[in-house]
Amino acid sequence: MSTSSPEAVKKLLENMQTDLRSLSMECKKKFPPVKEAAESGIVKIKTIAARNTDILAALKENSSEVVQPFLMGCGTKEPKITQLCLAAIQRLMTHEVVSEAAAGNIINMLWQLMENGLEELKLLQTVLVLLTTNTVVHDEVLSKAIVLCFRLHFTKDTITNNTAAATVRQVVTVVFERMVAEDDRFKGMADEPPPVQGNSNRRSVSTLRPSAKDAYMLFQDLCQLVNADAPYWLVGMTEMTRTFGLELLESVLNDFPGVFLQHQEFSFLLKERVCPLVIKLFSPNIKFRQGSSGGSSASPAPVEKPYFPICMRLLRVVSVLIKHFYSLLVTECEIFLSLLVKFLDGEKPQWLRAVAVESVHRLCVQPHLLRSFCQSYDMKQHSTKVFRDIVNALGSFIQSLFIVPNAGNPASTNTPVGQCGSGSAAQTAAQSGQGLAGASGVLTTQAAFEYRGTWIPLMTVSVQGSAKATYLEMLDKVEPPSIPEGYAMSVAFSALLDLVRGITSMIEKELAKEEEEAATRDGSEAPASQENPQEPLAHQVWEEMVNACWCGLLAALSLLLDASTDETATENILKAELTMATLCGRLALVTPRDAFITAICKASLPPHYALTVLSSHAGNLSNKSEPGPSRSLCTLAYSIQGQSVQIISPSSESHQQVVAVGQPLTVQPQGTVVLTAKNIQCMRTLLNLAHCHGAVLGTSWQLVLATLQHLVWILGLKPGVGGVLKPGRAVEGPSTVLTTAVMTDLPVISNILSRLFESSQYLDDVSLHHLINALCSLSMEAMEMAFGNNKEPSLFAVAKLLETGLVNMDRIEILWRPLTAHLLEVCQHPNARMREWGAEAVTSLIKAGLSYKHEPPLSQNQRLQLLLLNPLKELSNVLHADIRQKQLECVLQILQSQGDSLGPGWPLVLGVIGAIRNDQGESLIRTAFQCLQLVVTDFLPTMPCTCLQIVVDVAGSFGLQNQELNISLTSIGLLWNISDYFFQRGETITDELEREEVMLEKQAKEKGEPLNRPFHPAPPFDCLWLCLYAKLGEMCVDPRPAVRKSAGQTLFSTIAAHGTLLQQPTWHIVVWKVLFHLLDRVRKSSTSADKEKIESGGGNILIHHSRDTAEKQWAETWVLTLAGVARIFNTRRYPLQQLGDFFKAWEVLLDHIQSAALSKNNEVSLAALKSFQEILQIVTPVKDTEKPEPLAAMCVPPVLVDPLAIPGPGRPLLRSDSLAERLAQRYMNSAQAQPPLPPPGGAEELDDSALWWSAWNTWYRTGTECTRPPPPGADKPSFIPSQPFLTALVQIFPALYQHVKSGFSMEDLRKLGVILHGAVSVPISSDASPFILPSYTEAVLTSLQEAVLTALDVLQKAICVGPETLQVMYPAIFEQLLLFVEFSCKPPQYGKVETKHVANAKYNQAEWVALNYVPFAERSLEVVVDLYHKTACHKAVINEKVLQNIIKTLRMPLGLKYACPAESTWKLAVSSLLKVLSIGLPVARQHASSGKFDTMWPELAGAFEDFLFTKSTPPDNLSIQEFQKNEAVDVEVVQLISTEILPFANFIPKDFVAQIMAMLNRGSIHSQSSSFTEAEIDIRMREDFSKVCFETLLQFSFSNKVSTPQEGYISRMALSVLLQRAQDVLRRYVDDERLSGRCPLPRQQVTEIIFVLKAVSTLMDSLKKTQPENVDGNTWAQVIALYPTLVECITCSSSEVSSALKEALGPFKDFMQPPVSKVQNGES
Repeated sequence: MSTSSPEAVKKLLENMQTDLRSLSMECKKKFPPVKEAAESGIVKIKTIAARNTDILAALKENSSEVVQPFLMGCGTKEPKITQLCLAAIQRLMTHEVVSEAAAGNIINMLWQLMENGLEELKLLQTVLVLLTTNTVVHDEVLSKAIVLCFRLHFTKDTITNNTAAATVRQVVTVVFERMVAEDDRFKGMADEPPPVQGNSNRRSVSTLRPSAKDAYMLFQDLCQLVNADAPYWLVGMTEMTRTFGLELLESVLNDFPGVFLQHQEFSFLLKERVCPLVIKLFSPNIKFRQGSSGGSSASPAPVEKPYFPICMRLLRVVSVLIKHFYSLLVTECEIFLSLLVKFLDGEKPQWLRAVAVESVHRLCVQPHLLRSFCQSYDMKQHSTKVFRDIVNALGSFIQSLFIVPNAGNPASTNTPVGQCGSGSAAQTAAQSGQGLAGASGVLTTQAAFEYRGTWIPLMTVSVQGSAKATYLEMLDKVEPPSIPEGYAMSVAFSALLDLVRGITSMIEKELAKEEEEAATRDGSEAPASQENPQEPLAHQVWEEMVNACWCGLLAALSLLLDASTDETATENILKAELTMATLCGRLALVTPRDAFITAICKASLPPHYALTVLSSHAGNLSNKSEPGPSRSLCTLAYSIQGQSVQIISPSSESHQQVVAVGQPLTVQPQGTVVLTAKNIQCMRTLLNLAHCHGAVLGTSWQLVLATLQHLVWILGLKPGVGGVLKPGRAVEGPSTVLTTAVMTDLPVISNILSRLFESSQYLDDVSLHHLINALCSLSMEAMEMAFGNNKEPSLFAVAKLLETGLVNMDRIEILWRPLTAHLLEVCQHPNARMREWGAEAVTSLIKAGLSYKHEPPLSQNQRLQLLLLNPLKELSNVLHADIRQKQLECVLQILQSQGDSLGPGWPLVLGVIGAIRNDQGESLIRTAFQCLQLVVTDFLPTMPCTCLQIVVDVAGSFGLQNQELNISLTSIGLLWNISDYFFQRGETITDELEREEVMLEKQAKEKGEPLNRPFHPAPPFDCLWLCLYAKLGEMCVDPRPAVRKSAGQTLFSTIAAHGTLLQQPTWHIVVWKVLFHLLDRVRKSSTSADKEKIESGGGNILIHHSRDTAEKQWAETWVLTLAGVARIFNTRRYPLQQLGDFFKAWEVLLDHIQSAALSKNNEVSLAALKSFQEILQIVTPVKDTEKPEPLAAMCVPPVLVDPLAIPGPGRPLLRSDSLAERLAQRYMNSAQAQPPLPPPGGAEELDDSALWWSAWNTWYRTGTECTRPPPPGADKPSFIPSQPFLTALVQIFPALYQHVKSGFSMEDLRKLGVILHGAVSVPISSDASPFILPSYTEAVLTSLQEAVLTALDVLQKAICVGPETLQVMYPAIFEQLLLFVEFSCKPPQYGKVETKHVANAKYNQAEWVALNYVPFAERSLEVVVDLYHKTACHKAVINEKVLQNIIKTLRMPLGLKYACPAESTWKLAVSSLLKVLSIGLPVARQHASSGKFDTMWPELAGAFEDFLFTKSTPPDNLSIQEFQKNEAVDVEVVQLISTEILPFANFIPKDFVAQIMAMLNRGSIHSQSSSFTEAEIDIRMREDFSKVCFETLLQFSFSNKVSTPQEGYISRMALSVLLQRAQDVLRRYVDDERLSGRCPLPRQQVTEIIFVLKAVSTLMDSLKKTQPENVDGNTWAQVIALYPTLVECITCSSSEVSSALKEALGPFKDFMQPPVSKVQNGES
């Protein structure tokens, strides 16, 4: 029934009247004023009820009067009356009929009662009713009421205390509820309160509405009170406790968060008052270190020691603050959280740590709150990483629990136990003792953690996901409680698990939602998160959260996992690690993901098991983690864990059930390792991870698989068919020991393993690639481990690669490359078992791939087919024979099963067959060759024609292998068979290839790149031929002579047999790419071939000396090749000449001929010249009928033609290319609608002349090179060309000249001369000389010398019949011949080569022998004389002073005379000189005026003088007859002078005549060598010669007919010379006679003087006979001057001289005349 209903009002009125009556009754005696007031009150009530309809409102209006009697009643302080009054007042209050004033009066009355200590519980009740039933009490009244309650709380009575405490709590709540109600009322109105102006006046908060103001004042005072400051509003407070104040604060904050969030004034209070207060109160806890002294524990004053009640309440306040006002108090919360973290420190008391852990647990179950921390702190730049610190603190806390300080000895702590007020140290000691007892005592089944002797039980503390605190709820405890062992650990453990669970589920939900949205949105709009740019994207927050917490989590979880002894706990830890790993994977955070997986992996393996993948990862983690505390923490975690892995304490194994013993998978064999049940549990988690979350593993597949591989190895599982792992016996070492528990598990594990790889078919492509990569790198490790030992290798990875490949056959394309690439590496492994599995895997996959029903089928998916076959080809690169064997077996199986459908796969298969290498041994090569033979016999027609070229290549490669000579030779035969197949099926092949070509060209054009095919521009069928030729060409340069020879013959035969099939332009390629290319290579090989002598071949094969070095064997090849090419040029001249660059080809051919000719091998060089001769036989097409045989036309002596007949089919072939054939060919070509060819004649001639000139240049270069003498520096000439070679070279010239004579110039002639001269100068090697040189006595020319003269002869004849212009060449020919003439006296020098003259050469002393050049020089001289005879009058001969040159050349033999190498030489020279002069002098006289012969005269004079007065002495053995013969020659010369020269003195230069006179004069007086014996002196005086000279002199002295002054001048000169001579001889004689004393003078001198005396007398006679005018005055003077000298001779002793003297003195009498008077014309 509501208080305002009529019935209730009526009842109220009745009750009030009753109360007043009772009051008046009670107070009748003692308190009359009260009685009166009560009675008047009754009247008043009745009046109000009668007058007003709204009785309640009227009552309220008059409530002060109505209440008055009751107040007075209370004032009596009588318990009974007071109780009655209070009850009445409460009744009024419940009906809300108390006005504000009345309420104030009531409160004042209650205050008095309180001060008197009356009816305390009733007072509290009344206050409560007053404040809860209405809102009339405000401001001071309200504060007074509240103070009243507080005062009652601190009475001595516990019941009152507790009731008052409850009342206070309720009142505080009421105040805030009023404010909330008030806010609701005003909600709709717009006037929001203005923001707070600073901290101006704390008491008047003018902007707040009334209730709000009350609440504000109340809260502010609560803060003041807790802070032990005086309150502003709650006036009259006498006493207050902090614990109560904190509880009140907590309740307000917890119950009314909205008030603080909506009103700035209140949030201001929070910030300014509450937070500083909390921080201040925390200070003792912060500063406290366990073990430092403290005061009494019960003291409420803040001392420097943590006080449990306050501390615990503060933490509760902090929890509320963080929970509700986090957004307001970001900075403050940062401080609180940091404090919280600090409280977990090991130095804090146990109870403080326990409470702190509970607080942390509270945070851990609120993932969204944690997320906000992360956003507000960890992600801000300069902020503390709070979230990270919380997680790390938890981790450190857990670690610290395992590291108990001084566990054994509690007394060693700093303070005595007695003084530890709260007994925390004693607590620790007790706990440690208990822990030790637990550890060392009987094994309990209780769940617990054990680590290095520290045993911590695990209790259930709260339901998963809720933080039910134990110690935070102990509000009644003053002393710190004792904390059971393992409680803190259990809370921390739950907190960790809840944290992981909360974060992961929150992020995963959001991720799932995001993915869903993305799926529905389908990329149409921008992602929603971008709408609010200032908020960090969700992903960043998640990533930051994970990054912040993973290190600490991992550290703690790893440690717990290591210490856990309970299966459920282990399961929970593993689950946490698993979920974290998965989450990191989903967020693509690689480092943390790998770290968690590493932890699981490590736990799966036996302790201290060295696995590099894991340890290296652990190292990376500690380095990668962020700087600062977490880094050190993380490192610590790993170090702790590391020690646990390295050092196994006995207790660590005590609680682990061992289930398996096996061998570790390591390089060095070690002992055994042990697997425990926990390892197997972890392994299952690992399998679960891989199975369910394979998609996010990425690169950590490697860790997972590495671990599984080791576990599989330890458990002894081995691969079977298709790669499935089955339990097998260990091959070596102690057998694996497995308990029955594990034995039953093994099939399950093996099954899960297989399912794991089968499930790879559900992975997306990227993940699948990660899986494959991981398997590959695992396999790489296994391979490294298996290097260099024969231990059983781990085949896990290879087996699983095969398995993965087989189950993913439907998308095999995406993984085929990495998969097979790796397996191919395995195939190359030195460990046989390993590579056998590799090959098994590759071949199985290829066969499976080819037989799988692909969509579309392989026949339509060529790319896939090639992809599948490719690894088969790659296997060819493996060097191991067993692998190649498997490969060839696979090829065989494929040929048998899919041979017909290979189609585009043929190239690959052929490639495999052809991938033979020389290091593979005969058997493999034989096997492969059998495959090839099979292909050639059976499959050529079925394979695409495009593959024919590959067949050619493959056959070629068998030709080039060097293991089995017979296979090489057989394969050359196969190539011949293949060429026949081409020939027979030419048309079909051409059609198919051309179709293919069109397609290829189209594709190339689309790609915009040129068609890439060997020999491209040629038609495809021709290309096939070209490939065949090229292959044969390669074999022509094989290192084995037999192969070279066979291939060379086959090549030239096929070109000859099938060359007609080639298109005209293809010849271009044949010439350039095949023939010349081959020539290049042969030339290169030959020039670099080894000159070492090859010992006889194997067994008893003897090698002929002409083939006993590699160089000689190559020489044979070179000869063969060059001859072959020259022959093709010869036979195919017509088609070749149609090619645009025939001239260039001709040049190249000539270049090859030249380089061969210049090679240092006589066989090659000679053969080259033969080829040169062969190509010079080529006759210009069409014209050959008109021309006579060229040789005949040249009048070449028949000896020359012989070398041209080249052995072999060269000559006949030349003729076979007959005119008819050529014309037919020409006719066909022109018929093919080509423009008609130019008429034979002009153009072709021109063409040809260019060819011949090119040939001439080659000939010239060859000649120059091979005749060039070695440079002066060279010690020993490397090579000197042989005579037959030089002969052949020179013999080529006449034939060549016929082709070039029309343009042959002086320059060319000069070049020719250089070569001829050089050739003749070349010496002969001493071992050849007996065959070439005639014996010295025979004056015979060598064939080379013959050839040289013939060449000049040909030229000279050509000039003779040629036009006038040619005759300018005569002088050059003379010059050349004269050079040869000089050889007679001065043999040519060949560089600085030492040659011995053949006459005195013992054949073994000199390496080189000079030829006998005399016959050659003499023959040349004869030619000169003949030629001069013919040409003396030619203009050029006169102009070029040929005569002078002849004389000059002859001077040498004439001057040497007896010193000449051969006596015949000078005799021939004299006779030649006489012949030449007899022709030349008349010409010279004829042209005297022109001055062209001016220089000739001194030369001639010199020649006479050198000859007549030679410096050489005749040999001792010269007989007198010989001497006389020689003297006759001298006489002949003087006669020539007297007949041909002196008579014509007037045409001859004076000085020349003077020289001649002087010479005659000298001859006229005896001159002879002093070597004659006395006996011979008479004969040897050359008296005849002297006579002739003298007579000539005299003859020209006094010729009577002085026709010209010129002649007189000659006579005068002659006389003066003669007289001068006489004077000299006489003087010398007188002097000698005087000196000799008694000794007679030598015979010859006596003879000479007698001769002179005779001459003088003859002269006197002559002078007398001459007419005086003819005698010059000077002459007389000279004659008279002789007289004194003659007189002096009188004293001589010789009678002969005396008689001669007498005759000479006689004529002087004619001069005896008296002196003539000196006076003339009257002068003296």
